[in-house]
Parts: sequence; structure tokens; C-alpha cells
Amino acid sequence: MPDQAPAVRFVDVSRHFGDVKAVDGVSLDILDGEFFTMLGPSGSGKTTCLRLIAGFEHPTAGSLLLHGREVGGLPPYERDVNTVFQDYALFPHMTVGENVAYGLMIKKVPRAERDRRVDEMLELVRLPGLARRRPSQLSGGQRQRVALARALINHPRVLLLDEPLGALDLKLRKQMQIELKAIQERVGITFIFVTHDQEEALTMSDRIAVFNHGHVEQVGSPSEIYERPVSAFVAGFVGVSNLISGPLAVALTGAGSLLSVRPEKIRLAEPGAHVPADCYSAEGHIQDVIYLGMYTHYQVELDGGSELVVVEQNLRGSSSEAHAARGRPVRLIWERQYMSVIPQEPG
Repeated sequence: MPDQAPAVRFVDVSRHFGDVKAVDGVSLDILDGEFFTMLGPSGSGKTTCLRLIAGFEHPTAGSLLLHGREVGGLPPYERDVNTVFQDYALFPHMTVGENVAYGLMIKKVPRAERDRRVDEMLELVRLPGLARRRPSQLSGGQRQRVALARALINHPRVLLLDEPLGALDLKLRKQMQIELKAIQERVGITFIFVTHDQEEALTMSDRIAVFNHGHVEQVGSPSEIYERPVSAFVAGFVGVSNLISGPLAVALTGAGSLLSVRPEKIRLAEPGAHVPADCYSAEGHIQDVIYLGMYTHYQVELDGGSELVVVEQNLRGSSSEAHAARGRPVRLIWERQYMSVIPQEPG
């Protein structure tokens, strides 16, 4: 990323609603030109942070800067940002072209220039030739693209996306994830995306901020967040993780630290199988099996009483063969590099 002022900077920002601390002391830099995702469960503070950037909310405390300029008290129309909402917010009485051109009409851009830029935007979002249609004549995915074109036509420096794919079905949502990232790379502006869907975050983002109870738990690339979680919350929220503590942690590492290992990093082996020097292992038996087509979840009860989940891709075999493994004794083996130490939380 270029060495310049970040597109968005939170400096110890809080937003309180009475006794509710929706955002509580968040400090965060979002770099110019990156696809940045705010990820977290409902009530974690991510949407409030987006609304603070947009100007729909104002900080109770702290500083909020856009490209180095303090904007905490500015109204939305004085900020060089635009927002795409989950419900699209299209005008049903207008055509697609009129919806996309609305911001230009407000700015009194001449008709010929508006038409040219509308055509450019519809080409960008892969909706050429649909300017005369009404939103009601479009699919959900097409309406989402229209909303995106309308938000981009004024060339904002920052585009805010508030769970914009939440109303789409699974297949279309996956397709739009790829298209959104491709569009962001083409236009080169900062996209700030809010979601509770970890797969969306991992698929599209350059970096992710994981929110929890008004705080940012971790900021990093998708691989950093997934492979090296810094808290039990991140390990459990972003994907599935085995958290290891107590006697098993001591037996494995000689210390009582909280450990994390992802289910797909563990392999099932026969009891007594050789364990390479760079690996950890544990003995147990398969307690339960969940066959999911592409892969199978194995719940393994260890001899010491703990449980670990193992996920294996179904490269061969059938559901009946997978279920037949229930009750089988196994040795679990995983490489040391794939186990993370979770820092102890204060208090």
C-alpha cells in the first residue's frame, strides 16, 4: 500500500447510546484503495462504525478522519463517501438509467454527460442495455448491481457497503462476492464492507477487522485472521477451531496456554501410527460422524476426556463408509506450525 494518509482513520472512537457502548475506543486505519471488511456478529459495533464514516452517526468521543481531514461533526453530504445498502434503496418509479444518474441530476450535470457516464457504469457492473428497464423487472442480483452503479457514478473516494449481499440466495451471493472484488480492483477506490458472514470476508478482503462488543479484536489479512487468531473469540467466530486447554495443552506443549488448531489441519491415522518430529498427536476414538458431501466432520473423543473436531475432504469413499468409522480408535496428527497459542485475556 502507498505511504500516505489512510482513507479512514479511527482514533479512540466511541459511540454510546445512553448506557449502551455500541463502539468503545476503536482505533483503526483503513488504507487508500483497499477492500476492507468489518466482520462480527450482530451488536458487535461494525455497522455503527460504518454509519460513523457515512455521517449518519457522530462520535461520542475520539477522532474520525477521512483522508487526513477530521469529519466527526460533518453531515453526510459533505463527505466524499457513498453507501450501498442491503435493501438496494432504488426508486421504483424511475428507470435503471434514472436511478444510476440520480446523483448527477442532483449536481445538475448536463444530460449528454449523464447518459455517457450511466452507460459507463452499467458496462462496469455488467448490465449494458438495461437503462430503460424498471427495478421491478430485474433480478435481485441485477438490482444490487444497479445500486452499486448508482453509488459509484459520483466517483466517491470511499464506498461503504452495508451487508449488500444479505438478501441474495447462496449461489448468487457467491457470484457477487467475486464480482464485487473485481469491480473494486478496476475502479481502485476504497471499499469498506460490513458483514457477519466469515466466508464473504475471507473471499473478498485485503484486510479484515473482527469486531466484538464494540471493540476490534484483531486486524489482519484473511490468512492472518484465519491461521493466527489472537483471541478465543476470533478463533471461534472466523471458521471452526479446536480450542485446547488444561491437561491436554500441558501434555502437548508442557505449558497451560490456550491453543488453537483448525479441524482441516488434523489428519486421522491408525492407532500407534508414526508421529513425525515436527508434529503433535493425540489418541482417541471417533464419537460421531457428519457427512456433508464434499467433506466429512469427525468428532473425536480423546483418551484424556477432551474432544477435537477433524474435517477431511471426501476424495474417495461414500457416506456409508464415512459413517462406518463411528467408534473406531484413531490417532490424530497435526503439524506444530498449524497450532496457535491464544494470548491470555486480561482479568
